Amino acid sequence: MEQKDIDRIIEMAWEDRTPFEAIKIQFGFSEAAVISLMRRELKRSSFNLWRQRVNSGISQKHTLKRNPAIGRFKCTLQKTISMNKISKR
Repeated sequence: MEQKDIDRIIEMAWEDRTPFEAIKIQFGFSEAAVISLMRRELKRSSFNLWRQRVNSGISQKHTLKRNPAIGRFKCTLQKTISMNKISKR
């Protein structure tokens, strides 16, 4: 797997509104595989913070636990983002 794909998975995992199911559809990584990847790629303290956040109820990482009022999120800068970096404006 390329580093840019790993970076994107980590970015999606940190986003509260991106469910694990979206990562599974896009990259084929199950929740357990994402957890394993995060454990391997992040510092221990960062991994622990991420796990606390995912399990705290703040995050909406599981589609079945999501508030139905939360729809698909689209960033206003989405058109200008390429390769996980915001291009010059």
